[in-house]
Amino acid sequence: MRKLITGTMMALMMALPVQADARKDQDEFYEQLDLLMRIFERVRSEYVDEVDDKEVIEAAIQGMLRSLDPHSTYLNPEVYQQVRVQMEGEYGGLGIEVQMDKGLVKVVSPIDDTPADKAGIQGGDYISHIDGDSVSGKTLTEAVKKMRGPVGAPIVVTILREGSNSPFDVTIVREKIMVRSVRHRIEDETIGYIRITTFNMQTGSGVEDAIESLKAELGENLDGIILDLRNNPGGLLDEAIRVSDAFLDRGEIVSTRGRRRQNNNRWYATSGDMLDGVPIVVLTNAYSASASEIVAGALQDHRRAIVLGDKTFGKGTVQSEIRLGRAGDRAIRLTTARYFTPSGRSIQERGVEPDIEVLFPRPAGQRGNPRREADLQGHIENDQASIDRTGELDEEEDLQESIDAADATNAAAKTGEEQVDVQLRYAIKLLKDMSGLPKQQVAEVR
Repeated sequence: MRKLITGTMMALMMALPVQADARKDQDEFYEQLDLLMRIFERVRSEYVDEVDDKEVIEAAIQGMLRSLDPHSTYLNPEVYQQVRVQMEGEYGGLGIEVQMDKGLVKVVSPIDDTPADKAGIQGGDYISHIDGDSVSGKTLTEAVKKMRGPVGAPIVVTILREGSNSPFDVTIVREKIMVRSVRHRIEDETIGYIRITTFNMQTGSGVEDAIESLKAELGENLDGIILDLRNNPGGLLDEAIRVSDAFLDRGEIVSTRGRRRQNNNRWYATSGDMLDGVPIVVLTNAYSASASEIVAGALQDHRRAIVLGDKTFGKGTVQSEIRLGRAGDRAIRLTTARYFTPSGRSIQERGVEPDIEVLFPRPAGQRGNPRREADLQGHIENDQASIDRTGELDEEEDLQESIDAADATNAAAKTGEEQVDVQLRYAIKLLKDMSGLPKQQVAEVR
């Protein structure tokens, strides 16, 4: 009996310090919350000008999230609506590409077969008023928000056009506008070119349609595909997985690991490569980020594509969108996991290294190197001691001539003498060269 009592007392004695520490942490937590509220009250009562309570609280929320890493952020109702439009890839609007110029909204070009195009809006037109309200003094975001609205709702825009003696009004009825994130064309008669500008809800189906279209046009003459991910900031994880799956027949595409079990996942390719082994070159640069890097890393690790260009941005984290408020009209975007390529690489801070480095000529007057994830203040550090690059391209003799040619191209590019798309030109040449190799050698090169 004495032994039992003694054991129980020892267990209680060991538990007491732990409980005391927990109480201390909890007390400190509430003290910090109290400090925050006292500071807020001082700002409300003593700041030199009257403050907007809502703006101050939003700033405090934003500051808390931004202190974690550069990609965690608060989305108020207005920003959240814009983000949803961007991710969904469709909205009620006019169908024009615009920019601010001379304090007015300038039409860059109307999108084909949209309400603006049908109404006769032309590139170079200036919009001075929207529903009678002047755009002067407004930001481009404010003007665009005013032009978007419910499908079927009319809007009146006042147009200033070169050659017209006076402004004139045009009534346009809003329709559903699809944001094209994928474009394709044929290069040099036998090379398919697919450009992805962002990963929204339309991207996966857009890539699949592009592949089918190129196969139908070129048939057996299709020598290769160029997948252009340059200047693509990323987007939806699901769409990056779907795009990768279009080119892979088997194997892991990407995995995520977070603090909570629900954030630990693996995604695998489904059976069937839409191109049936046709060679692929992926173009990347310093502004290829996030979802773009997932696609580039997956195709590189499986030796399904040659990555050509410059090292990518290096954003290897996943942000979860957590809706807030009764109406769900606001949210926080919180970093909840890191993602890893099929070989187990974390590209966070490091980026995806190209198999063949071909640098684009730097615009005149541009100094220094482009900013990447590693240059952002407060970025999450890569916790991998070394880079595991198993599964990537070996430096085979078959590619040595290509690498030597790339060095020569780089030398020419650095002079900036020829402002041509050297990366695209080189990718076409590489695929043309590969088309002359026996199928077994092409597989080895990939």
